Amino acid sequence: MEKVISRNAFLKERARLRKRKKKLVFTNGTFDILHRGHVEYLALARNLGDALVVGLNTDASIRRIKGPKRPINSNRDRAAVLSALASVDYVVLFGENTPARLIEMIVPDVLVKGADWKVDAIVGKDVVERNGGVILKGIVTGPNGEPVQGAKLRANQTGTAAATRRDQINIKFDDESVYS
Repeated sequence: MEKVISRNAFLKERARLRKRKKKLVFTNGTFDILHRGHVEYLALARNLGDALVVGLNTDASIRRIKGPKRPINSNRDRAAVLSALASVDYVVLFGENTPARLIEMIVPDVLVKGADWKVDAIVGKDVVERNGGVILKGIVTGPNGEPVQGAKLRANQTGTAAATRRDQINIKFDDESVYS
């Protein structure tokens, strides 16, 4: 299966996932310079459902948002790196400044964003919630505040977050960040 697919191809895949009652997790970003935090974040996001789709800003979209010197890495390179991660099931590029249209098209069951996002600023929050989905944002850290490698973050049926790992971990969420 090809991981980097068009919107139209993904819409067919989304229908197949729904028919099989599979929970779809969505996140998005530029992922211009992929680092350990991104890799761990994507692994945690994947553990929230049965499949993870990453909405990836196109080069033109990034230039509009971040300026003419960005992106550093091309669409093709960023998509190839993301698709090489075991945690990523699909990569779908979008050329708009936000993933709003893509989210409206695919209606994910879980929408995940990093801790740096204000809940009210999360694009697609209304679409996901209106369709019974869950919005999660946050980071998993250890006792000393460092990111925890290998921690599993999952949403339970009430939309709260739970983490599992053999050692002690903390999940840092804003009070408003978890919705059912």
